[in-house]
Amino acid sequence: MQSYWSEARNLVRLAAPILVAQVAQVAMSFVDTVMAGQVSALDLAAVSVASSFWLPIILLVQGVIMALTPIISQLSGARKHDQIRPAVHQGFWLALLVIPLAMLALYVSPKALVLMEVEPALAAKTAAFLHAIMWGLPAFTLFQVLRNFSEGLSHTIPTMVIGFVGLAVNIPANWIFIHGLFGMPKLGGVGCGVATAIVLWAMLLAMICYLYFSRLFKEYALFSQLARPNGSRIWRIFRLGFPIAMAIFCEVTLFTVVALLLAPLGAETVASHQVALNFSSLVFMLPLSIGVAVTIRVGHNIGEGDPAQAKRAARTGLVLGLTAAATTALLTALLRHQIADVYSDDPLVLTLAASLLLLAAVYQLSDSVQVIAAAALRGYKDTQAIFYITLVAYWGMGLPAGVLLGMTDVVVPRMGPQGFWIGFIVGLTAAALMLSLRLKLIYGRFARP
Repeated sequence: MQSYWSEARNLVRLAAPILVAQVAQVAMSFVDTVMAGQVSALDLAAVSVASSFWLPIILLVQGVIMALTPIISQLSGARKHDQIRPAVHQGFWLALLVIPLAMLALYVSPKALVLMEVEPALAAKTAAFLHAIMWGLPAFTLFQVLRNFSEGLSHTIPTMVIGFVGLAVNIPANWIFIHGLFGMPKLGGVGCGVATAIVLWAMLLAMICYLYFSRLFKEYALFSQLARPNGSRIWRIFRLGFPIAMAIFCEVTLFTVVALLLAPLGAETVASHQVALNFSSLVFMLPLSIGVAVTIRVGHNIGEGDPAQAKRAARTGLVLGLTAAATTALLTALLRHQIADVYSDDPLVLTLAASLLLLAAVYQLSDSVQVIAAAALRGYKDTQAIFYITLVAYWGMGLPAGVLLGMTDVVVPRMGPQGFWIGFIVGLTAAALMLSLRLKLIYGRFARP
């Protein structure tokens, strides 16, 4: 038991700064929403619609680059410090290949608004926002390379520190570009896009300075002579990262599709769904942070040639995640009416949101298991299985179950949004079971002499 307690302390030490960094990131989105909303409903809507394009694209980019964490952690555990700098540099070369594609996707994405018959004023503001924030994408991608380098070495505090740098820059930058201060153009909600691009470059610069001047990273000489691009190594990083990106994309698009399917049921239904989803996303940051820590610890232990300790790290992470999820699920169930009351004062929205929050409390347990099990598999570099399982669980089981229960009378009288949320439970539970089984198989594989 002593070894498990020691591992739990290691995981908490790694996860806590990541959790704080994620809170800072959510705070930036909150600031954008509030400050745009103070200008007009149109500006707020533009920021919201633009986020539905921006978020999937940056998550795809982030997923591809996330392959560096287990690569770096395994090299660190194996004491192959001389190979870490070249691996990171290949990550830079991959980033330079990904950046133009992602920027092009952002540039052309507003054309979808025409097909969706969005009103011209909203479409114009949304397009302007996306074309402004697009220039921050190179900084975001390169920052992810440096972040994964730092986290792969079990140093998660830089991510937290830089998160607060971003928040500190975000508020005044928003104010300047939204209201046109100091000679800048008055851009309204579009100013949030300009400000976010500036924030991303500020975060990249801050991370470079942190890594350059900190003694913790001196031995890696990261910013010395740049390694030449190596096609096979770049391909290995991409092959490891692409399934991660697609798994994330499957999950994000599932929730997006459900929101679109609920739209014809009325504003109150969509609002109640958004309330429950927003709160669930906040709670999800806790197991997600534990998951990042598990990836680091499993990768490090595999690199050290200690599969027993890697297994212990994965199991400890799952227990920590379940304990945290049980606590948040209980609080969500007990306080669901009070939580809904924070978001809205519409009686119908409050009633619907409270019923969805009860279902959200149920799926927090399986959600915690699936995200931490997937994180452990990333530490073992077993990423293709994550994508296949996610695709089957969410799109092959969760969404059909949601549509069947929410929009048809085949099984029971149509349940509306509650049916879709039961579908979420089905999909997440299936993912948790399959990922856990896959993890058990990997234990056996690495335990063999």
